[in-house]
Amino acid sequence: MRSLKGGLFDKLARENVNAQGAALEVGDYPYVEIEECLQRAKSVGEPPLLLILDHLQDPQNLGTLIRTAEAMGVHGIIIPDRRAARVTPAVSNASSGAVEHLLITQVNNLNRLIDELKAEGVWIAGLDSAPEVPPLHQANLTGALAVVVGSEGEGLSRLTREKCDFLVRLPMYGWVESLNAAVAGSIVLYAAREARSKAEAS
Repeated sequence: MRSLKGGLFDKLARENVNAQGAALEVGDYPYVEIEECLQRAKSVGEPPLLLILDHLQDPQNLGTLIRTAEAMGVHGIIIPDRRAARVTPAVSNASSGAVEHLLITQVNNLNRLIDELKAEGVWIAGLDSAPEVPPLHQANLTGALAVVVGSEGEGLSRLTREKCDFLVRLPMYGWVESLNAAVAGSIVLYAAREARSKAEAS
């Protein structure tokens, strides 16, 4: 039997996971096809609500967004398979286990996937901090929607930004110029769920 000391626990420590003396080694995270995410929305009688992460790098941010997405009833998350954080034990830990209840798709071409979603009638809303972008409260977040959150340093990539149907901005009222990707994305997801709830009630 392979010793866990110097093996799995060291690996977990490198990924900043506190195993607290117990660990189980399992296979890779079971990513799904985008069709499964769309089918989940259909099965609960809702228009799709999706989260697209445009090369998010930080595992903590990914875990936080997974946790928020699950709490807001998001039907699926899309991440690229290169130059981006993927689901690891550290991400699972940061999500407080929410990753086990959410569908995640990993794709090699994010912009092609966006085109496919548009063909399915899904509107693409990109989160952007440019001053000319309309503030969040002016956006229509009801209906079939995919929210795109960019990377921590660069934000949305140029082509992905151009493919968005519309952009939204979170106005800042203090001295801080912007929020980090996980916090900003979480706010937009909450606003999208609130918009749906109000539309259903009216």
